[in-house]
Order: sequence, then C-alpha cells, then structure tokens
Amino acid sequence: MSARPIGDHALLSDCRSAALVTSDGSVDWLCLPRFDSPAIFARLLDEDAGHWSIRPTGPSDISRRYVEDTLVLETTFHTTGGTAVLRDALALGRRERGHALGTASPGTLLRQITCTEGRVTIEFAYAPRPEFGLINPLLSAVRGGLAAYGGAHVLLLSSPVDLRVSGSTAYGRIPLSAGHRIDFALHVGSAWERESVGWRAGRIRRRMSDTIEGWRSWSKLHRGYVGPWQAEVGHSGRVLRALTFAPTGAIVAAATTSLPETPGGMRNWDYRYTWVRDASFTLQALATAACEKEKNRFFDFLARAAATQLDRGVDLQIMYGIGGEHDLSERLLPHLTGWRNSSPVRAGNDAWRQRQLDVYGELLDAAHQTLPPGEPLAPATRTFLLQAAETAAQRWTQPDQGIWERRGPSRHFLHSKLMCWVALDRAIAMAPALQADERLPHWHYERDQIRRAIEQRGWNPGLGAFTQAFGNDDLDASALMLPIVGFLPPHDPRVQSTVLAIATHLTDRNGLVRRYLTDELQEEEGAFLLCTFWLAQALALTGHTTRARHVFQAALAHANDLGLLAEETDLTTAEALGNFPQAFSHIGLINAARAIRDAEQQTTDAQ
Repeated sequence: MSARPIGDHALLSDCRSAALVTSDGSVDWLCLPRFDSPAIFARLLDEDAGHWSIRPTGPSDISRRYVEDTLVLETTFHTTGGTAVLRDALALGRRERGHALGTASPGTLLRQITCTEGRVTIEFAYAPRPEFGLINPLLSAVRGGLAAYGGAHVLLLSSPVDLRVSGSTAYGRIPLSAGHRIDFALHVGSAWERESVGWRAGRIRRRMSDTIEGWRSWSKLHRGYVGPWQAEVGHSGRVLRALTFAPTGAIVAAATTSLPETPGGMRNWDYRYTWVRDASFTLQALATAACEKEKNRFFDFLARAAATQLDRGVDLQIMYGIGGEHDLSERLLPHLTGWRNSSPVRAGNDAWRQRQLDVYGELLDAAHQTLPPGEPLAPATRTFLLQAAETAAQRWTQPDQGIWERRGPSRHFLHSKLMCWVALDRAIAMAPALQADERLPHWHYERDQIRRAIEQRGWNPGLGAFTQAFGNDDLDASALMLPIVGFLPPHDPRVQSTVLAIATHLTDRNGLVRRYLTDELQEEEGAFLLCTFWLAQALALTGHTTRARHVFQAALAHANDLGLLAEETDLTTAEALGNFPQAFSHIGLINAARAIRDAEQQTTDAQ
C-alpha cells in the first residue's frame, strides 16, 4: 500500500508524458513514452510497483521549487554535513522553443545531484517495474550504465557510478563534496531496437540546460494576462501545457490513474485522456493565459477525433485517447493495492461509453471561441458542427448521465439541457460561417423550448434555486454555469438566489464547494476545487467581488508548495484527493482570476 500524500508530489513533463516526484527525491510515477502508457514506476499505487530515489543518507531539511518559468524541479537537502541540490526534468527535444515544445521529446528522465556545501553522502535506489509493476526486469551492466530487460521496452539507465544489483533493483551510496555533481538519465526504447550506450555527463547537462531554456521560451510567449494572481495564472498555463500531448494538441485531465476521490473507496478512475466536456473551459483558460496556438490545436484535435460519429447517428463520444483513440475500455489491475488501499486500480475508463448530452454545447462553444469569425470553414469542419447542432436540437429532451458521469440511471440533468441550449445559441451565432441560414428558424424554436423547460422544470421555488435535475430537490454546483455561459444575466434574482444557495449549502468548513451531496455509490467524496473556482467566478459575475476573492483564496490555499492543484480535498483533513495534478482545477483558477479582475475593473470604471 502507498500512503504518501497526493499533494506531496511534483509534476515533470516533456509535453508527451509525465512523472511525479516526492518531496524527498523519489520518482514514484513515470509513464513513457505517452501519458497513457503503462507506468514504469508506480509506487504511487503500490509500494512494490517501482520507484527511483536519490537522497542524502540520514535526516535532512528539505525545500523545493521549480526553476523560474519552467517545470524543472529543484529539491534542496540540508544535512548536518552539508547541502545537496537535486534537479529533475523530463527532457524536451533538442533546441525546442516556444510552441514547438514536445515535438521531438526523446522520452528521457534527467536527474542531477550536486553538493553545494560541505560533504553529503547520497543513497540511490533504482527499482524499475514496467507495466504498472507487473514486470521485475533483468538488470544488466552495459557501457555507460544499466539496461533493464523485460516486456516490450528496454530501459537504459545512464550512470557514471557503479551500482550494486540485487534482483531487479540497483543500489548505490555516493559521497560528494562541495562542487561535485553526478548526472543520470533514464531512456526508454523498444525492446527490438539495437541496444544503445548510456549518455555521457556532458550530454545530460546540455539537455538539462536546453530543457530549462525551452520552458522559459514558452513562458515568455505566454504572459498576456495582467491582473490579480498573475503568477498563479502563468504557472497554471504552464501546467496545462505540461498536460498537453504535443503531437495532437490533446490535453489530459490529469497525469495519473486511480487516485481516489474517497480514501479506501471505489471512485478510482483513469484520467489520462481528453474529455470533450472540458473543451470550452479549457479554451477560455488558454485564451486568458495567451496560449492561442495551443487553443487552435486543441480544437483541431477535438474536431478530428470526433469526426464521422454523428454521420452514423451515434452519440458524440464524451472522451478520447490522446492520439484520437475511441476505444478506452476499462480493465482492472488486481496486482496493485492502490493508494491507501483504494481499489480497484484501473487502466482505461468506461465512461467513454456513456451518453452525455452536454458535449454538444461544449463542442459548439469551443468552435465559437476558436474559429475565426467571418472566415469560411473547411467543408468537413462545417459539416461536423452542423451535425452537432442538429443532434443537440433532436436529443435534448432525452435523459443522460450528466457532467459528473453518474453510473446510475439516466436522468434529465439540468446542466445537460443547459449545454444543449449553448449548442444552439452558438450555432445561431455561427450560422453564416456554417452556411445554415435555412436552419435558423428551427434552431431558434428548439433553443426557446430548452429555455422554457429549464425555467419551468429546473427551478425549485421551495429551495429558491435551480436544481441538479428536473423535478428533484438536490443542489448541484454545475448550476453555477447558468450565468457563466450566458443563459441568464447575472443580476437575475434566480441566478443570485442559486449562487447563494450553493455557497450556503454545498460549501464545507474549509470554504470549498462540493459537487452535490449524495449519489448512487453512497460514498462521501471530497470538495471539488473546480466547483470552488466556479463559485468564485459566479460571485464575481453577480457583483460580489469581495466574497469572490475570499472563495478564490480558499481554493488557492489548497495548492501544494509547488502551486499544483488536485481534483478534490478531504472534507475533514483538507488533504488532496483525486488524480493529480488536475487540469480542470487549473482551468478553473485561470477563468475565475480573469472574471474577478474584469468585475473589479468594471466597478472601478463605473466610479
């Protein structure tokens, strides 16, 4: 069982794959060559599933940071005998700069340990366990390091020091004095490729410096946001870039699988895929963070991945693999005990089979934000968007599983109806580009019908709020979308009342917002950081900017020491829960910061 706090981890990325590193220098999660590849190190999910630790012997005081404007990690160990600095990075492609990040990443983890003061003895444990810990590889000395054989890949560890091999683990103890540095690299290649030799220290150092410059060049291009929490918005933009699969532009929901929403519970899903539902919010966030090229590539990915489904009359799929894959069938990994015994551990996500009608609104909203106004669309894109609008008009009256992917019976969820309204509203605005003037009367009619249904069947006068589904009494944080997507004006009394009801009844003692109170699994889940940022955004829109700031700060306070946000927090301990780091939480941060800035500016201008 792994018990390390989720928030103790740092993210590394080469814009193709990800690693998580603990505060004391252990790589406990690494998927290469893609985010969704089987993990090479998975101690995050089981103590015996592989790790690579570099740390001083004995106790030490530890601090860490990202090198400025990068996702290159520096961990500093202060011991009684001296100080050592560990630098970690997933290597970017050689001389990749700006928007090219991740184009040719070599699939290599770089690690450097330097003694900066006194004398420090470093201990080293390398335990690769490919395929989520299923394989205990054969370790064999090769020129320049160690090779690990077993399964479909060979792992080549470049090491300038001799290591003691015991079974499938290598150990070492290395004394360092001030000014001395040791460089390591771990490269993953196909088992049938010709065996290569390890990287020399000079090459590792050049690639580390080049990776730092690559991240800095990207950050320099993405400083468009000026306002409150400017540093946090910039950092969140980097995190979104880090969670982007560069070859396609897809953004994964998180870097991990099976980190639970309830410790010891069953809400353990694989988040290493791209959800259509995230599209419009992601694009808003990328625009705020001045990521225009990323924004366009992300929409292109969605349009291509989803193409032809509507031709066949099937529902638009809610999520895709990062290469555009459709079949994301879920399987269990019973050999893993899970984080704090949270099982089962899963690879894949069967939510891809669900019907979620909100995807049409998110897709059309993404297109409305992204595609250049007044310019003709490519025939395939135009046809696809027309089909999405028509499908929303035809199917909005049907039940579905909703935004939260409920695994119970289908229902008439308010958010799903709302996003079908968004689909038609944006299609109407785009009608000239869609060459769809003849469809306008029908779209107007169906949009008005959706509005009438939401206002009559979604409003609960007894609660004074819009509810989770038609005809029920449950509050749901997704109702905060009503003013955010423009369905109702922020000053509408029903909007004001709904926002207040959610702030009162769905907020925990830490000031964070829960999605809802109960569901079919009967497990008490944590508070959602995304929903908390939604509340801050809705409060800003409705004129409550001071309260919006307080709510924003409550959410931001739950970032870890490196500014990374989880999906949820425990209601009692406020500990991070869920897959990590969570793209949706960082998207929420960016969008809420912008909304608060704009609301405060409007107040200032009006004075």
